This record gives sequence, structure tokens and C-alpha cells, in this order.
Amino acid sequence: MTIAGIPLDFLLFALTLAGVALFHHHTLYVAVTGMLVIAGYKLLFGDFAGVPGLPGLVGLLHHEWVTLGNLLGLLLGFALLADHFERSRVTDLLPRFLPDDWKGGFCLLLIIFVLSSFLDNIAAAMIGGAMAHVLFRGRVHIGYLAAIVAASNAGGAGSVVGDTTTTMMWIAGVRPGQVFEAYVGALAAILFFGVVAARQQHAHQPIVKDSPVGVPLDHARLAIVAIILLAAIATNVWFNVRNPELLNAWPLIGLAVWVALLATAGWRAPTWKLLPGALRGSIFLLSLVMCAAMMPVKALPAASWGTTLGLGFVSAVFDNIPLTALALRQGGYDWGFLAYAVGFGGSMLWFGSSAGVALCSMYPQGRSVGAWIRGGWHVAVGYLLGYALLMAVVGWNPELHGRGGHAPIGAASAAAAQTSAKP
Repeated sequence: MTIAGIPLDFLLFALTLAGVALFHHHTLYVAVTGMLVIAGYKLLFGDFAGVPGLPGLVGLLHHEWVTLGNLLGLLLGFALLADHFERSRVTDLLPRFLPDDWKGGFCLLLIIFVLSSFLDNIAAAMIGGAMAHVLFRGRVHIGYLAAIVAASNAGGAGSVVGDTTTTMMWIAGVRPGQVFEAYVGALAAILFFGVVAARQQHAHQPIVKDSPVGVPLDHARLAIVAIILLAAIATNVWFNVRNPELLNAWPLIGLAVWVALLATAGWRAPTWKLLPGALRGSIFLLSLVMCAAMMPVKALPAASWGTTLGLGFVSAVFDNIPLTALALRQGGYDWGFLAYAVGFGGSMLWFGSSAGVALCSMYPQGRSVGAWIRGGWHVAVGYLLGYALLMAVVGWNPELHGRGGHAPIGAASAAAAQTSAKP
């Protein structure tokens, strides 16, 4: 069924996203309702990837459950990890090492950028959010929140272990060096949005100038943070090398995080009371991922630098995992450009990546789309500047031959969930 030539599925999804933007105090209910309405419509009048009715829905769930499972495990697990990190009190020592003016906020964004090159972008964003909470006495500007998300997504864009989408490319045969060029654009972007956001934050709430005297570090909590992150990274790397099929069949990275959490719980108990709030944010994100997965997208426009630029904006509202899978099947892309676009583009909206959703569970004021766009305008400008520099310095060098086979949509990195689960 179409209206003015547009499939009704897309219109329902657009209404869901509009509802999220307009009713940001009720995002969970809007997202779940939208998912159920779209699923009901497709059960009664449509199909799921060409398979009608309940068998089609079951097939879709079977196809997506690894991605959903990894996202759920990582979002919940990293909410507890970020609390471990903050309660270790290492953040209290940061003022000793960071500049006292706006450059301190900029340096913090650079730290998040580097962390995300080898950690999950959700973890990098939430650790960054925990550090910002202490450094700015809990008064964090929305523009700076957008910059934290952008730094975490940009930092993973050029690393095959830094983002779900780049890990998918790696498994599909893209060489790590082909993805690494994305850092040309990512570094240009953070030099712009990072400076603007740091100045916004300094005007809103300056950084704490002095560390408290005699801060007792909780080394056990720091060790637990390291164990959880190493468990996620080691699982990702080990199975990518040894048995990628198993990584695509089971949510092993999310499970690894929880095995590490439970194994260390006797050492320092996690703050379990954080889980209900984290679960609400997780259900919201998973609902939007499922909405995107149900859309009848069978192909992308012809591969070009313009198409890739547009995919960055699309990934702010549409899950970047199926976008990447479609691009891998189609071939003809410059993979570094694609990694930059789909990895970083979701930062332009708070629900455009799992890092944004996770961070807004810590800072609910970020859930206003209007406030995010007004405060975080510099992220979109930074995206365009980075893309322009990629074109000028690297140049569009597409793969000459299409990439056959089925892209492993379930593949996730420790950065996995970043999925940017971009709705």
C-alpha cells in the first residue's frame, strides 16, 4: 500500500520518528507503539523481506536477534561499567591533568575519541559522560553532550574494532587500511565541533580547577572496568579471527560483558538499581532498530560520493547496520568514506546511535531533538567539513568490483552496539 507513491511502512516509521522528536518525555511509549503498529500492518497487509505473515516475522527476528542481543547486553552492561568507573573516583583526579579553561573540555573529547578507537563507542560515551559529570559539576551543556556522542562515534569510524559497521566490513573482506582513511575526516570533524562544544561548555559551566585533596582511588573498580572491556574486545577479536560464523550466530560480545560483570560482582557489587532505567533506554533503541529492520529497503542508490554523503544523514534516523549490509552487497563504494559516513552520521540526533541513547539515559535533558539540534549544530557542520577534507585529501576511490555474498549483519564489535543503532 502506498500514499503519494510512498510505501505506508515508511510513512509509519516517519510518524514514529516524528513522535520521538515531539514527545521526548514519552519516547519509550512512542517507539514501542510505532514498532507494534508497523509489525501489525506488515502482518496483515505486507510482508517481511518477501515472506508474508507470521513466518516472515519469525524469519526477521531470527535474522536480527544477534544484533538485538548484543545491543541489549552492551547497553545494560555498560551502564553498570560507567558507574564502576565513576565510583572508582579516577574522574576526581582529572582536573590535575586537564587545562583549566575551555581547552580542558576539548582534551576530554579527544580522550573519548581515542578510547573509542579500540573500545565500544557506548562504553566510550558513557565513560566520557561520567567524567564530564564530575568535571562540570553535573551541569553539562546539550551541545557538549552531542560532542561526546560525536567523539565516540568518530573515534570508531576508522578502526575495524571500533564500530559495528567497520567490523562488518572487515569480516566481509575490506582491509583495515581501507577503513583507516576515515580518520582524515574524523579528525577534521572533531577539531571543529570539539572546539565549538568545549567553548559552549566553558560558557555554561567551567571545568573544575583543582582536584580534591587525598582522593582515595578504588583500584578494584578500575580493575573491573578493565576486565569488562578486555572481555568484550577479546571476544570480538578472537571470534573474528577463529570463528566469525559463531560470532554471527550468537550475541557473544554482550554475553562476554555480562560474564565479566557477574564474575567480578563479589569483588565490587555493581549498582543494580541502575538497570531499570538502562532497560527502558535499551527497549527504546531496540524498538527503533526493529522498525528500521522492517522497512522494505532492498537496495541503495548507485554508489557514489554523493550517495555516501547522504547515507551519513540517513544513518541519523535509520539503523546503520542494514545500511552497511546493503552497501557491502552492492559494492562499488570507497569503504573509508562509507565508514566515516555511517559511523559518524548518527551523532546528529540523540537517538541516531546507541551511544547517544546510552548517554541520554545519564542525561535525560538530551532527549529533546530540538535542543540537540540547536545546541549540537556543530556536529552536522563538522560532518560536512570532514567529508570535504576526505574528498580533497584522499579522493573518492571506489572498489572496482562488487562484493558478493551476504554481509554478516549480526557481527558486532566491542563497539558493537554502537550500532549506532541508528534507527
